Amino acid sequence: MGRMAADIGGTFTDVVAFDEISGELITEKSLTTPKDLTDGVKDAINLAGITPQSITFFVHGGTTVINAITERKGVKTALVTTKGFRDILEIARGNRPDLYNLRFRKPTPFVPRKLRFEVSERIDSNGKIIEPLCMSDLDLVISQCKQEKIEAIAIVFLHSYSSPYHEEQCSKYIIEHLPDVAVTASHEITREWREYERANTAVLNAYVQPIVQDYFNALETSLNSKGFNCPMHAMQSNGGSTSFEWARSHPITLVESGPSAGVNGAALVGKLCEESNVIYLDIGGTTAKCSVIQGGKVTVTTDYKLEWSRLNPGYPVKIPVVDIVEIGTGGGSIAWFDKVGSLKVGPLSAGADPGPACYGMGGIEPTVTDAKLIAGVLDPNYFAGGRIKLDLNKAEQAMNKIAKGLGVDILSAAESIIRLADADMINALKLVSIQRGHDPRDFVLVVGGGGGAMHAATLGRELGVKEIIVPRYPGYFSAWGMLATEPRKDFVLTRLRQIDNISVNEIKEIFSDLEDSAKDYFSDDKDINIGDVKFETSIDLRYQGQEHWVGISVDYSRDSLDSIKKNFHIAHERAFTFSLKSTLIEIVNYHLIATAPVPRPSSNSIKGGFDESQSFKGKRKVSFGEDGVHECHVLDRECLNPGFTMEGPLLVEEKSATTIIHPKQILNVDSLGYLHIS
Repeated sequence: MGRMAADIGGTFTDVVAFDEISGELITEKSLTTPKDLTDGVKDAINLAGITPQSITFFVHGGTTVINAITERKGVKTALVTTKGFRDILEIARGNRPDLYNLRFRKPTPFVPRKLRFEVSERIDSNGKIIEPLCMSDLDLVISQCKQEKIEAIAIVFLHSYSSPYHEEQCSKYIIEHLPDVAVTASHEITREWREYERANTAVLNAYVQPIVQDYFNALETSLNSKGFNCPMHAMQSNGGSTSFEWARSHPITLVESGPSAGVNGAALVGKLCEESNVIYLDIGGTTAKCSVIQGGKVTVTTDYKLEWSRLNPGYPVKIPVVDIVEIGTGGGSIAWFDKVGSLKVGPLSAGADPGPACYGMGGIEPTVTDAKLIAGVLDPNYFAGGRIKLDLNKAEQAMNKIAKGLGVDILSAAESIIRLADADMINALKLVSIQRGHDPRDFVLVVGGGGGAMHAATLGRELGVKEIIVPRYPGYFSAWGMLATEPRKDFVLTRLRQIDNISVNEIKEIFSDLEDSAKDYFSDDKDINIGDVKFETSIDLRYQGQEHWVGISVDYSRDSLDSIKKNFHIAHERAFTFSLKSTLIEIVNYHLIATAPVPRPSSNSIKGGFDESQSFKGKRKVSFGEDGVHECHVLDRECLNPGFTMEGPLLVEEKSATTIIHPKQILNVDSLGYLHIS
């Protein structure tokens, strides 16, 4: 009886299997196969020696959705909307991050204007029908979609969050006449208001739906052919899992599936280490992701934006997403010079094919991994446990162009790349911590990903966290986090009302309806007992006249309207330093989170009992950046006993990662085998 998780990254595909009876954990990784991602999953399973018949649950996470969007490899998509609202994607929002740029251009909509169609219909904000849906308008739309060879259609009607009746009619009619076209109605994705955001979310879901359907069909067929016969689930961006069947129709909910699993894992590590405040950093081959966990709670937001930057407003996605900041800097990030000769690292990555120059697979551009090899951090004969032999000569050849451009030797060029990558990552860490009012000294830094342990000591020291924790299997951390993930569904419903004009019973009725929807959602899963499903409830409120709102947790079975008001005033003051106690309050959104408990991988205490000398693999000259070059001990993590402590400079090696401990930093190993650097 076992559970298995697969995480497809830009460079490596990771597989983790957990035996629910023995508690044994099997981990393995293989290079990602961009031409057919299912091949990378099969390769990792074969390398791990997993018996398909022993697996009773499979969960998958990866970058299929976000890659299809960012690389613009989705399908030809049309938009059907209320008459008069054809240009909502073009109009977007008037606010923009790059305020003083006189040449600013809005992001290009994913649906061109000629493929945006209007139909006569109208529902008001209370869900009342003002004008019936005109079916003859739909006939014209269907005819034009056939001519244009449309592969997917998004339907977004005004105020459909309040009543989806017209969208349901429209969707049913289009499916009857265009059975081979993927159809997304906005209410199927979100029942939260904001017309532009809902439209963009529905469009992006439709844009990638056929891609994801084909991929999941291929993966399911491939796994079944190997003998897997178990429920298959996908990791969602909200930190929970869902069935393949549901994910096929709602692929936009998978946009940050891999990173969200890592945040879940970091929260669990914090709990095991009795640390409720955690900053999580995941450094993979293509990107670095970071998030803050406060009070043991993972932050989930519905204000997520794809491709957002300080210069670009990005594309809003109105779905629950774990609050993550992501930058294009990872192990495979390529170093290059811009037009004025400044050195840059990323966002372009060498990926898995051809990969960094040192992989010897045809890559010729210098990357962060090449720099770490030249700096002595990586052992060329022990990368990925020795399965991949790194070529130092090829790394130096690639690095030579950077050395010439900077007028320095090859080692100094490598150190420059590492410093620049670290600077990009520390900026991202400050964005989620200091710039949001958190004091890093109150937090521990938990790292994951193949590159996390290599950068953690430098980044943690500069950020000023109280401790750095490197959990076991850091290179497989997102996949491990998937095994620690519960099936989850978020329900958000907009109902704009003054709090003085609503009763507690009406609030109870709304949440009761949401609970019924949650029970219906989980009823299709025979492995879930509906009676075990847990609910968390919250309400978004604002002062009348405000644009945005503040969310507070509520227990609708006990809280009175007065206690809800009081808690809102406190939350508003905490967020914005003031409250307006004499101002009318409006309820905006109702949130319900439904989760179902599942077995989780345990983190058992390690047995230890090793002769201390067994942990020493030898010595190696390593560049520690600003701390200089030192000949340091190299330790085998698998042979470290609980309670082991040693002062840096040190390297700790394992199959999936290499951990750096700088001079004057102290390494401690706890009873769970986690590395603590202070």
